[in-house]
Amino acid sequence: MHQMIRTLLLLEARCWDADSERSYQDLFERLDTNKDGKVDVAELRAGLKAMGIFRQGAAQKIVSSGDQNKDGCLDFNEFSKYLKEHEKKLRLTFKSLDRNNDGRIDASEIQQSLSELGIDISRENALKILQSMDIDGTMVVDWNEWREHFLLLPAQNLEEIIRYWKHSTVLDIGDSFAIPDEFTEEEKSSGGWWKQLVAGAVAGAVSRTGTAPLDRMKVFMQVHSTKTNRISLVGGFKQMIIEGGPTALWRGNGINVLKIAPETAIKFMAYEHYKKLLSSEGQSIETHKRFMAGSLAGATAQTAIYPMEVLKTRLTLRKTGQYSGMFDCAKKVLRKEGVKAFYKGYIPNLVGIIPYAGIDLAVYESLKNAWLSYHAKDSANPGVLVLVGCGTISSTCGQLASYPLALVRTRMQAQASLTTSDQPSMTNLIKNILAKDGFFGLYRGILPNFMKVIPAVSISYVVYEYMKTGLGITK
Repeated sequence: MHQMIRTLLLLEARCWDADSERSYQDLFERLDTNKDGKVDVAELRAGLKAMGIFRQGAAQKIVSSGDQNKDGCLDFNEFSKYLKEHEKKLRLTFKSLDRNNDGRIDASEIQQSLSELGIDISRENALKILQSMDIDGTMVVDWNEWREHFLLLPAQNLEEIIRYWKHSTVLDIGDSFAIPDEFTEEEKSSGGWWKQLVAGAVAGAVSRTGTAPLDRMKVFMQVHSTKTNRISLVGGFKQMIIEGGPTALWRGNGINVLKIAPETAIKFMAYEHYKKLLSSEGQSIETHKRFMAGSLAGATAQTAIYPMEVLKTRLTLRKTGQYSGMFDCAKKVLRKEGVKAFYKGYIPNLVGIIPYAGIDLAVYESLKNAWLSYHAKDSANPGVLVLVGCGTISSTCGQLASYPLALVRTRMQAQASLTTSDQPSMTNLIKNILAKDGFFGLYRGILPNFMKVIPAVSISYVVYEYMKTGLGITK
């Protein structure tokens, strides 16, 4: 239905050229529903919606790009000038895709181009993407079909066109092992990358603060809950409140929020460095190399901020009056246990990055390809709910795979804070847990961990969108 309306609305597209004013005039008049000689964001958004273009911020970006007199809308001259400039950029993108210079794009050319940008898809899925642009049913796309499909999308190059499927890292569920986000050259040169990192960091801080009670309960269960000492969710919260009051539910949250900034910055810089080492100059990084670069970047960031992870666990488990704050905790740990105490549990933490990042990426790619298999012929844009859903499911699967190692890490971090003098190694600790509590003993605390996923994702996404607006980021 949307395709039919779009074709009717852009009927003259096939005979447009850079100098054709009449076709632009007809399109402008159709979009200008109140006939005031201008097209504002609301009118353009309604027109895009009628054509099946639902990309968030598309109307605003078009108006912002073409609005020369900054009155918040486009008159005909601004509108036609924007379309002419946009067509030139689309022509360059079309030529870059048309590898054999026959004036048409086929499925193999789409496959090859996406592969070079780090997205591997099957021929079947490439055909479905092709079908979403193919008007005459020939299963190849010529310039007129390409232009009609993308003329009112603000995407200007292939990287922007496939940006729908960037695996966004703004969905903060508490563990920071996900492979970092990709930024285009335009974002890097314009400074948009740091705004996105800031927006993501603020979203993560708000999200972690909102779900801190569940995070503390998870850590509490990981360390103290056993087969003989079962801790229920309600009983655990009651115990915390009785021991330290309602604010005790947020113990350890301060340092958990504080470590977001250095971890994000180190991971981003390390990721860019490892990508350069692993890929040839001028070529886009392949998926398996992206996984390697992301894992190495995660390991680098974790190595740098790991003492903060240990302090977070100690502060989360502390009793009332045990530490006056983060610095007091660090001084006491250093004085009593030495420097090596700040790296207890480091090995299981490092090993846990591989299953988390690998499964997270694999599940996301599988869900993406599944969506493309069924829906790509209607639109290349999956929409917010699909992207958030895919990101949530893949991150949760990654957590599930690495959870036993996370539990072992937490217990090793907390060992010196417990009364026992016995501090076993990673392998001995796993054997002890399996012997005493069985396989499911490795998943103590998984319930509050899963309970925080949905609110954490929801909070981080909403805050991220508000931050993007506040920082002037347009997607």
